[in-house]
Amino acid sequence: MTDLIRDEVRRHYARAALTVLEPADACCSPAAAMSGADPVFGPGLYDPAELAPLPAGAIAASLGCGNPTAMADLRPGEVVLDLGSGGGIDVLLSAQRVGPAGIAYGLDMTDEMLELARRNATAAGAANAQFLKGVIEAIPLPDASTDVVISNCVINLSIDKPRVFAEIARVLRPGGRMAVSDVVADDTLSPADRAARGDYAGCVAGALSFSEHAAGLATAGLAGIALQPTHAAIPGMYNAIVRAIRPPTSDGADTPAAAAQAAADGLAVARALQAAGTVALGDACCGTDLGTGCC
Repeated sequence: MTDLIRDEVRRHYARAALTVLEPADACCSPAAAMSGADPVFGPGLYDPAELAPLPAGAIAASLGCGNPTAMADLRPGEVVLDLGSGGGIDVLLSAQRVGPAGIAYGLDMTDEMLELARRNATAAGAANAQFLKGVIEAIPLPDASTDVVISNCVINLSIDKPRVFAEIARVLRPGGRMAVSDVVADDTLSPADRAARGDYAGCVAGALSFSEHAAGLATAGLAGIALQPTHAAIPGMYNAIVRAIRPPTSDGADTPAAAAQAAADGLAVARALQAAGTVALGDACCGTDLGTGCC
């Protein structure tokens, strides 16, 4: 079953990349992606000024549910890793912020997305952007090799989220931090409830609840866990920025009680959000079920 899900996700994002690499019509062209952007998914979540220097292909392939680079407080000289980097928009923004002394890695399992991302990096002149092939459950980087891990609407796609959290903790240096955007479910929604709202490749069926997300990060050894909802996407499902740090020592992880409080705080904010945006996850575009937003 897990292999079937991963294959579904891979095919889904391969098609998304091909709509940019080989656009069939104006529906999914770079120009279309930059106009009338939705405020909940895709390029509408970025400041137009920060997108202006980027290749149109990177913007057109933006399928995320947030802007993690805006929340990660990136600094010159840092090493950044983007999990599920897609067409490279967040890697290119990170590369600008860490400067020539830093490195921005992108990790993706889809050949078509890697081709698109490398093309975009070349067009942007981003010599410090590097793209790696692999899965986020087995990151091909050494222990304690990164300062910051970011991700944009990808962890929900994983078939083994505890392993992803453990890998994030492994590759972060002590004191390193994560800032990821993801779709997070209300604690009252069962896995069946989430699946009824959308499929796995649509960033819905695989979403963790607030409590599951916080507990998973704490179990992986992370601390300072915070879930900051930003948008109400569909009933009971929210876009959120999730933050945590790798503590300096192995005994510094958040306690279960602290993780539960972080989840409760985030959920309370989420339930107060008004619904926003116009993208229905999985809307048709260019003959696929991709839509202009997440997934």
